[in-house]
Amino acid sequence: MDTGKELLFFFSALGAFNGVILGIYFFFFTKKKYLTNYFLGALLFALSIRIGKSVFVYFHPELPKMYLQFGLTACFFIGPCLYYFLKSAVEEINVMPKSWKFILLFWGTIIVAAGILYPYEYYPELWRGYFIKIIYFQWFVYIIFSAFTIRSIIKKITNTKEKKTPSEMWFGMLFLGNFLLFLFYFLAIMGASGATYISGAVVFSFILYLIISILLYRKRTDDLFLLNVQKISGKKIDSAEAIIISEKLENIMNDKSLYKNPNLNLQDLSKEINISSHQLSQFLNNNLGKNFTSFVNEFRINEACRIITSSDKLTLESVGYDVGFNSKSTFFAAFKKHTGTTPLNYQLQALQT
Repeated sequence: MDTGKELLFFFSALGAFNGVILGIYFFFFTKKKYLTNYFLGALLFALSIRIGKSVFVYFHPELPKMYLQFGLTACFFIGPCLYYFLKSAVEEINVMPKSWKFILLFWGTIIVAAGILYPYEYYPELWRGYFIKIIYFQWFVYIIFSAFTIRSIIKKITNTKEKKTPSEMWFGMLFLGNFLLFLFYFLAIMGASGATYISGAVVFSFILYLIISILLYRKRTDDLFLLNVQKISGKKIDSAEAIIISEKLENIMNDKSLYKNPNLNLQDLSKEINISSHQLSQFLNNNLGKNFTSFVNEFRINEACRIITSSDKLTLESVGYDVGFNSKSTFFAAFKKHTGTTPLNYQLQALQT
């Protein structure tokens, strides 16, 4: 390779490597463990594998065909991770719904089964013909879903006169970056003039370094990961309206036991009391000083305490599921945070009184 190609290889490969490092950071080292962090980490992993495949195959086409299959397999998860990353932020979902797990397992089963039954090495025409079309069509569909999910943000960003929050710019930029990446790869597959596979890797590296620069530049980054987060010191809803919202929330949560729904999210709850999700988030954060998850978990833990003190026939794990938690570990962690003790200790104390 000449000097120009060597620099292009280095820049592109380094982007893929740094994507993996950044993915590990979002998975394990962010201070606040939002679901958006995990999906962003998974998205960066999938993109890095896809980009890494493109880089090495572009400069070393003699590599085994398994690298092509590995890269296209990772590509199958880019769309879902992007969509769930944005949706978990917009709807303030911090516990992955079972439906999401099922869909991800479904896609994983399909692509792995296809790879086992029809490996790229023996069925290259099938992968280059039908499979790659299915993979890119799925990616495109999820980009459409993602655009619909953040349509209000896109509209706001395109309006130059309207003020944007850091989180809105952050999510808009990440969506745009993924769209451009898809576009470059799609054009390369279609054989468009001037579009090459390596251009996607270059775009990814540029987006990645832009993300890193934002994270390094900003002293505060928590406000980037949840769109509905408001500063506690921000504007409160006036007292008369706050009382009405509070009463509506208490009544609807107790009468319908909405907290028992493990998939309850901010948008669903706001619809139940006929206010916007932004207004509900503002009330919870600025008036009550708590986020959506903490608010709902208080109802769940209070109900769990009532069940534990009234009956010792149920297992503690089943109590957690009954009140709306979708895992034992989440229930135990929330219980200790709310009561200062574990469910088992609480049960033993209740039996002694």
